[in-house]
Amino acid sequence: MASPASPRGGRETAPVVVVGAGPVGLALAGELRLGGARVTVLERRAAPVTESRASTLHARTMELFDSRGLLDDLGVPPHEPRGHFGGLPMDLTLPGRHPGQWKVPQARTEELLAKRAVSLGADLRRGWDVTRLDDDGDDDGVTVTAATPDGERRLRAAYVVACDGEDSTVRRLTGAAFPGREARRELLRADVAGIDIPPRRFERLPGGLAIAAGMPGEITRVMVHAFGRRAERRAAAPGFAEVVEVWRRVTGEDIGHGRPVWVNAFGDANRQLASYRHGRVLFAGDAAHVQMPSGGQALNLGLQDAFNLGWKLADAAGPRPVEGLLDTYHEERHAVGARVLANIRAQGALLLGGPEVEPVRALFGELLAREAVRARLAGAVSGLDVRYPVGEKDHPLLGARLPHHELSPDGDRLTTTEALRAGGGLLLVRAGRRHRHLRWVGGLWAGRVTTVAAGRDADPLFGTAGALLVRPDGYVAWAGADGDGASGALRRWFGPPGAGL
Repeated sequence: MASPASPRGGRETAPVVVVGAGPVGLALAGELRLGGARVTVLERRAAPVTESRASTLHARTMELFDSRGLLDDLGVPPHEPRGHFGGLPMDLTLPGRHPGQWKVPQARTEELLAKRAVSLGADLRRGWDVTRLDDDGDDDGVTVTAATPDGERRLRAAYVVACDGEDSTVRRLTGAAFPGREARRELLRADVAGIDIPPRRFERLPGGLAIAAGMPGEITRVMVHAFGRRAERRAAAPGFAEVVEVWRRVTGEDIGHGRPVWVNAFGDANRQLASYRHGRVLFAGDAAHVQMPSGGQALNLGLQDAFNLGWKLADAAGPRPVEGLLDTYHEERHAVGARVLANIRAQGALLLGGPEVEPVRALFGELLAREAVRARLAGAVSGLDVRYPVGEKDHPLLGARLPHHELSPDGDRLTTTEALRAGGGLLLVRAGRRHRHLRWVGGLWAGRVTTVAAGRDADPLFGTAGALLVRPDGYVAWAGADGDGASGALRRWFGPPGAGL
């Protein structure tokens, strides 16, 4: 999908430019296209990555993928109900269709999301390295300059979204405030072929922490931390010899005869942007928050940023944006990010601390045996506990994710998951004559909101409410029974009736 040339100085126009074609940028591009926005994705790498830094998809991410029909292509990946909190085993199972964690190599996730984004019409450009951002001065756009295989190119965008990772170029160019702390401790990580060592799941030895797990292709992933060893400032990935030396020091084993496929290091840095929005530049994923990737939370946090932002930014890039809607991205996701970063800091202390943390680990182990504690932490790790501040919490689903549920309107089988796949809003209304006024109100927003009647009047999904308004990202924005309340909520999240039709 080519962007049309702009008459202003020969620059191309791209209503939304996404910088970075990792999982977050590609997921965002798909959501923007689903919302009707034209989007160009710029990626400095000439080809997709082949290594898999992250390989865990949590329950809420799987639900979001399911709500977009992505799981048919993904298939049924390996599933593990058991996760961990700071290296302490923890069952992640909670109510839902996709409990636990699902093992999908990051390269496969990127392939899946790229296919979707491009099929929906996103313009994906590889080999484009962003070097400059300029505010156009008229408050209606940003000029993006990039080094490309064909020389320097410029695009004029209404909005730019940084999805370019923890060393974000866009963040550096904007000078956005990024408070927090640098890494103090680190884990060395390598995918190694040709070694035969015992599997290890967060094994704490006298000298450090060792992890070893088999991967496809007769490759073993090893991770190691020597207690007391400080994180280094690295301009490049560590060499395999460093991994070999630290692994030998901690475990006594020699893996030097193996063939390294991929080597890197990650630390316990913990930083979060003061604001996820800087005028017409927004941030998502590791460009917005840097954290130790404990249990896959970093990837999943970023993907959920993308699903929250996509429909809101598509609206902002449209002809009649809803006032204040885009600002809710920072309001909602910054708070969620802060909570996740806090639990990751706690996990870092438990995981990488030396013998001095053993009493705390023992106490946590006892607490995790209590179901209320386990469920609380499993909700935090999986993303299932997210609840946005959308109004007074007088309904158990208000601000929370819509659960998978069979609606069966007009006798045809339809689930809430399937009803979300078009990417618009949903107004779910109880069946029966006494709620027909709510169905009439919903009809005024046809084209942006689909009104669905539940198949039975006593449907337990609703509780005491006559209707539920559900946002495109699957979160319940309103619950009630009166037409005025429904109309007000529809205006709040989707603008005036009939607009954009």
